[in-house]
Order: sequence, then structure tokens, then C-alpha cells
Amino acid sequence: MDIRRIGIWTSALDRQPATTVRQAARQIERLGYGALWVGQAMRREAFTNASILLAATDHLVVATGIANIWARDPMAMAAGQRTLAEAWDGRFLLGLGVSHDRLVEPRGHRYERPLAAMRRYLEAMDEAPYRAPLPDPVALTRVLGALRPRMMALAAERADGAHPYLVPVEHTEQARQILGPGKLLCPEVAVVVTSDRQVARSVARAHLDTYLRLANYRGNLAGCGFADEDLMGGGSDRLVDALVAWGPAERIARRIGAHLDAGADHVAIQVLTSSPDRLPLEEWAELATVCGLESLPAVPAVEQ
Repeated sequence: MDIRRIGIWTSALDRQPATTVRQAARQIERLGYGALWVGQAMRREAFTNASILLAATDHLVVATGIANIWARDPMAMAAGQRTLAEAWDGRFLLGLGVSHDRLVEPRGHRYERPLAAMRRYLEAMDEAPYRAPLPDPVALTRVLGALRPRMMALAAERADGAHPYLVPVEHTEQARQILGPGKLLCPEVAVVVTSDRQVARSVARAHLDTYLRLANYRGNLAGCGFADEDLMGGGSDRLVDALVAWGPAERIARRIGAHLDAGADHVAIQVLTSSPDRLPLEEWAELATVCGLESLPAVPAVEQ
């Protein structure tokens, strides 16, 4: 699967009508990004959303970051992946994960032993029957939303790689050591395109606040060497600067390069702004230029 070296991770599309979403996806493809990563949580349903984006584009890989294993049984997950991979010539990348207790328990499930749950789930996916045309086996690419070493090891054993979220460069280096060669490593990297330190850190803290309340992320960041005081109040300056790259686009490009040098195959850039409802079209274009992406012929401007 050719996802190139750099893609876009965004939740901003979920705040837009479908017509705008289609236009934005075509713009992301035109700018030369290799993949568009979209979440799920309490937003659009993952596979339906992926079909909207795939139908709107010609070459762009659409990836879930992540599809919640508690939201559908293994047979449904496997069928969804196979359907999209076959229909869209292998342009669908399935990222799946265990999510978080506060998102799982309202669905009627008990969030416990996530590693064991994921192992059972992957085994059941592989054994799931499917009586429709199958895609080429190489098109069935799946990565795990792995953070801690044991889940990362499972990604190496039972998946095609990992999609870590909210991680510093040091985590990418450690993840590559665990995954070994030949496995996809696609970390998400949040960025704020501004040279104003105060504005950048304010935007970053507004983004981090929710995640620093979740045990999964707190535990992983503690494992990365951050102390309890780093995880409080939206994060210390040290934590913010490690997790969110900010500055002019050229400086952000260096952080992206640091993840690639540390072993990432692909970096999914999440542009943060002070107005989450705004599509960061200008920032996507500027970052594409400084990262040296090869753009395609122009498409109509996106109407917001």
C-alpha cells in the first residue's frame, strides 16, 4: 500500500457537511498527501465515512484512526475492511484499537483486559467467513492503535504495523525497535503553524486537555518519562513542546523529519487551530510545500 511518507489526520471534517468533506478530501489528495486519517469516537461511523472519502478521490488512501473494536463485532469489522479494500482497489487502510473506557461502557461493554480483548478480536477477524468477492490479500492492511510495549508487540505479531497517537519522537524510536523491520509505523503528530509561543501552547493545551484525562495516554506518557506534574493543567511546557510541534512550517517539517528518522514510515499530521470548526486549508497547503510533496492539478476551492 502506497501511503507515501506524509498524510493528514483530522477531525475537522466531521464538523463539515458532506459536500465540503468531499471537496476537502480532493484538495488533500491534490496537495500530494498520501493518506487521510479520520477518527471515530462520537463522530461519523468509520466505514461509512471512509466510503464517502474514497468515492470523492482517485488515489488517496483513506485510513481509520481508529475504528473501535467495541463498536462492531469481528465479523462486521472484517467484512467492512474487505468490502472497502475490494471496491476501492486497496486504498483503504484499517486502523483499529481498544478505545477508552468512557467511550466503551456507554455501548454496554465492560472495558477490561484490553490486550487480551484485542488478541481475541484479531483472531476472530482472521477466521470470519465472507462470501463476497475478496480483494487482493496485500490490500488487506491493518494497523493497531498501539501505545504501550505489549500492544506494540501484538501489532508486530498479528497486524501490519501500528498507528500511535499523541507520542513524542522518542516513542517512535522505541516503537520501531519493538515492531522490527517490515512493519508499518504511522504516528500521528499534532502541529500548530504559528511562531507565537503563547498562542501555540494555548491551542496545544486546549487539544491535550481531553487526552490527559484518559488513563491510556497518561500511562503511555508516564512510560515515556513524563512525571505526574507534566500531565496536569493541560500539560507542562516540556510535555506540550514534545507532543505538539509548533512554529513556522519549516520548523514543523523538521519535527516530522525527526519522526521519520526515528523509524516512522509515514507521519499523519494533525493541524490544530484556535478555531476547531475551521478547515486548516492554508496550513495543509503550506506544510505540503515545505515538506516537498508533489501536487496534482488544481481542484475547485473548498467552500466552508
